Amino acid sequence: MIKFLDLALINKRFENQFKKEFEKFINSGQYILGNQVKQFEEEFASYCGTKYCIGVSSGLDALQLIFEAYKILGKLKDDDEVIVPANTYIASVLAISHTGLKPVLVEPDLKTYNIDVAKIEQAITTKTKAILGVHLYGLLYNVEVLETLAKKHNLLLIEDSAQAHGAIYKDERKAGNLSHAAAFSFYPTKNLGALGDGGAITTNNDELAAILLQLRNYGRVSAYKNDLKGFNGRLDELQAAFLRIKLECLDADNDKRREAAGFYLDHISSDHIVLPSIKDIKQHVFHLFVIRSKRRDELKAYLQARGIETMIHYPVPIHKQMAYREFLEYKLPITEQIHEEVLSLPLHHLLSNSSLQKVTEMVSIFK
Repeated sequence: MIKFLDLALINKRFENQFKKEFEKFINSGQYILGNQVKQFEEEFASYCGTKYCIGVSSGLDALQLIFEAYKILGKLKDDDEVIVPANTYIASVLAISHTGLKPVLVEPDLKTYNIDVAKIEQAITTKTKAILGVHLYGLLYNVEVLETLAKKHNLLLIEDSAQAHGAIYKDERKAGNLSHAAAFSFYPTKNLGALGDGGAITTNNDELAAILLQLRNYGRVSAYKNDLKGFNGRLDELQAAFLRIKLECLDADNDKRREAAGFYLDHISSDHIVLPSIKDIKQHVFHLFVIRSKRRDELKAYLQARGIETMIHYPVPIHKQMAYREFLEYKLPITEQIHEEVLSLPLHHLLSNSSLQKVTEMVSIFK
């Protein structure tokens, strides 16, 4: 069986380093917000090219804390509207809802799967205060257009970079440094994945960073002194140690993902399949390699029978989820088409050439 993603294999090469760091962790006696978190924050900020990195407990918490912090700073208030792509993972929208803001779903571009920039302006109202751009599947959203729109309409621009660690814009700026603030997830399946939950926020804003540091830790400014109604949203000290080890390999691993994706792009040939549309491969880190087929479910079963595991990201769009009953009557045909047709093929930096060849052959001969 060719697994969709083999986390045991991916983390095996770090086993000895992980064990050494675990020993240091036990012996340190500092298990919450210690030196490992501090060093990871410095290293990840440097990697992204930002002034600050604030380690938090998950990608969802990263987004929520950003919105909460902007409310404290007076940039947002309850019921303000936040534009968000309709085909993103539900966490992006949950973060908006949980902080008392209103998500405004905008259809994606069928070629890139990112938000359709041509449809953003028609969704802007007097209540719109922010755009939450999502780098879906590892491909950067249209940075130039979103930056221009945010500036033109005086909107906050926030990145959901949960799937785009290391993606590069114009050879100089990375995901996490393309907005006012960015949220990352270090869920184990991510390109930079922990061995548990974890997340981070990157920003160049001094005031925002100061608020976020308090919010993630009960709103405290010092021991038993709390100026804000904060949260328990801290990055785990042990996960920070593991992430520091894996960060050193991130760029090389992303390059291997690009090579694997390039093999698929060059060799998959089928009238039934729509391949990803790539203009600048550096802007994509291929967290997922997503194809489309009108016979998606048949194709998935066909590949499974031939020992190839695939996944669907995501089978049910947000406006069809019972959690968002208020959106059930929405008509979003592009989003619905995407969710009915997408299929993610196995792709990671340790996928063997023989596995790539088998997947390519089986997809190409599907009739």
